[in-house]
Amino acid sequence: MEILDLLNYSKRNNASDLHLTPNFPPCIRLHGEMLPFFSKNLTAEDIKAMLYSIITDAQRATFEKEMEMDFAVQYGPDMRFRVNAFTTIKGTAVVFRTIPTDVLTMEQLNLPNIFYKLVDLNKGLVLVTGPTGSGKSTTLASMINEINKKHKKHIITIEDPVEFVHKPINSIVNQRELKSNTKSFQAALKSALREDPDVILVGEMRDLETISLALTAAETGHLVFGTLHTTSAAKTMDRIIDVFPGEEKDLVRSMLSSSVQAIIAQTLMKTKEGKGRVAAFEVLLGTPGIRNLIRENKIPQINSMIQIGSKHGMISMKDSVTNLLNENKISSETATNILNIISNVADFEEKGITVEKESEVMVKTIDGDKKIRKSIFEESMDATGEVKYSSTENTTNNDNNF
Repeated sequence: MEILDLLNYSKRNNASDLHLTPNFPPCIRLHGEMLPFFSKNLTAEDIKAMLYSIITDAQRATFEKEMEMDFAVQYGPDMRFRVNAFTTIKGTAVVFRTIPTDVLTMEQLNLPNIFYKLVDLNKGLVLVTGPTGSGKSTTLASMINEINKKHKKHIITIEDPVEFVHKPINSIVNQRELKSNTKSFQAALKSALREDPDVILVGEMRDLETISLALTAAETGHLVFGTLHTTSAAKTMDRIIDVFPGEEKDLVRSMLSSSVQAIIAQTLMKTKEGKGRVAAFEVLLGTPGIRNLIRENKIPQINSMIQIGSKHGMISMKDSVTNLLNENKISSETATNILNIISNVADFEEKGITVEKESEVMVKTIDGDKKIRKSIFEESMDATGEVKYSSTENTTNNDNNF
């Protein structure tokens, strides 16, 4: 069995992922479900041989030293994968995430109207957040593609690894991959500030220095896009501020309040017919009211501001899910389960309680009222971020003054 045969099978069946696990048959993830497709179990030696057949000697040395590794591979014009190889108690395992070679447009993804205003910004911080597999990379790629089509700018992306490859259209696009082209996000960000950029995409804001540099870049006249693995706008604010030591938090709140343009939290849900995924969005915009709440450390009030901010283009997750239900894109059961969870999360955040600290209580409380298979956030982790998803508009306001 050759690795290319498995990858071709995965591609032909429009799977989001291919899993190679010791002592188990190869599996694809299709519409969020794991499906074995070959009767023979793979051994750890089989998987290691497949892995070593597609990596360089340098990557092999890295894997043997670190016991895990991220990279991307491409075969021909239409087969590209993000790969994570790792070591388990049974031996080597590998997961391949399918990456579309053609970047989907904002129109194809049916993103809300407010996204078109965000790509026209000249400076500030735009964050796309959500769990692994919630579609962050796809959304960001479509936004970068829109800038590339509409504007004459210099775009720099820093990713681990590079997923979507952008061809220059009207803009110059320079893409850098961690380990292959730069040693760290921090080093690449420092360098980017001396490379005359207009737009900087930071694949993941992982640590204090990366977040600090991203805030500085946004404050100094650059449009900065980034991602975090947070599940709401309010939690994203908390996550950024909490990274910094106590004596620096007031300064960070000031920097964040002046630079934030938007925080987009998104998740994917099964469609009503169960044959795809649909995206729901929470969108916070950097209005004067939001900036004031950040400065004054009143983050728990952000959810209320989103609810009343629809005239500016803000979207609550509750409204997004409700609109998907009204458009018959998700089932009433899915909507009810998710809305119950959103309601509990909002209650926690308005009381200043983080979801992470209360997640166990939250699940028990919900299960006590209604049996739910999984939370919205757990379900999102099972979803692919590279499917064609759609969303519902609930604003047509094109006022550039948030």
